Amino acid sequence: MSRLLCAVLLSIPLLAAAEGDISKVNGAIRVTASQVAGDLETVNGSITIDDGATAQSVETVNGSVTVGNNVSVQKIATVNGRIRLGEQVKAASIDTVNGGLVLGAGSQISGDVEAINGSIVLAKGSTVRGRVENVNGRMELDAAQVGGGLQTMNGNITVGRGSRVEGGILVRKPRGTNWTGKRKRPVIVIGPDAAVQGELKFEHDVDLYVSDSAKIGSVSGATAIKFSGEEPQSRN
Repeated sequence: MSRLLCAVLLSIPLLAAAEGDISKVNGAIRVTASQVAGDLETVNGSITIDDGATAQSVETVNGSVTVGNNVSVQKIATVNGRIRLGEQVKAASIDTVNGGLVLGAGSQISGDVEAINGSIVLAKGSTVRGRVENVNGRMELDAAQVGGGLQTMNGNITVGRGSRVEGGILVRKPRGTNWTGKRKRPVIVIGPDAAVQGELKFEHDVDLYVSDSAKIGSVSGATAIKFSGEEPQSRN
């Protein structure tokens, strides 16, 4: 999340919105179907973009962002709130601090997808050209593609059937001297016919399950447990 986001949004009353821009402090914003909008900014309120609409920067501090099908946007960001994209959405980047992210089928993100505390779900056929990263929360790919690797600290990861990941997987060790390593271990699953190119690096203990039909790069910090069928035979 950009450090400038809160400052920008809190200064909204002092700014004159450009044509097509919508700026609020309190209240929801809605862009109707097929409408062309500019920057959408609110501090306390949700943002909804209906099917076929177009917008530029989409930012809120306290509120969810819901995007319909066949929408084109640039940056989507929120501090406290979930982000849900419909099908065939195109965006440059997505990030949130507290809230889950869902990318609908066939959506295309040209940059990174990031969360701090929240799950990240990539539906069938969705593509993220950059990195997919969170700290706490599951990651789930369903026949999806990621070009910049997967990173987490405490979250479970499922690279589902037919998914493709370039740039490997990194599970980072939590920072700080008070971490004892006794937390519940993340579960990492590489499903049938999935592929992970690059190193799978684990800086603390995880349970790693790899399908017999999956293809992966080198593994550091864990021992892969092979399984057949759709699900691993055992999990923590």
